[in-house]
Amino acid sequence: MDNNCIFCKIINGDIPSYTVYEDDVVKAFLDISQATPGHTLVIPKKHVQNIYEYDDKLAEQVFSRIPKIARAIKASSPDIKGMNIVNNNGEVAYQSVFHSHFHLIPRYSEKDGFEMSFQDNGKNYDEETLVKIKNEISKHMGA
Repeated sequence: MDNNCIFCKIINGDIPSYTVYEDDVVKAFLDISQATPGHTLVIPKKHVQNIYEYDDKLAEQVFSRIPKIARAIKASSPDIKGMNIVNNNGEVAYQSVFHSHFHLIPRYSEKDGFEMSFQDNGKNYDEETLVKIKNEISKHMGA
């Protein structure tokens, strides 16, 4: 636990939350911003800053609980048509609380106020460049 971490304080009960699920590994609670109704955060109870700090066991434990929580959110409203599951790692990737967390954002329609944008940069990458990128990633897979 990190005494300066808002999510650790929520886990400890020092800050109230709207908890939808909790066990010995994770806590899931409503995001106070509610990007869409039902927007839920899933956090490991172990303080890790980001995905890079997960070991295999923690990853298995946390990730295995996400579908159960997602199904419960979807079942909570017949108006939910889909869900974005988002994990931001690092300030440049929009992480604002440095305790790893997953956003489960229910989607009601294309006009529900939540957007994600992916730019197609495919034309900027030829086969040689893609192979080089693939090789650089692959050589670190044992790390």
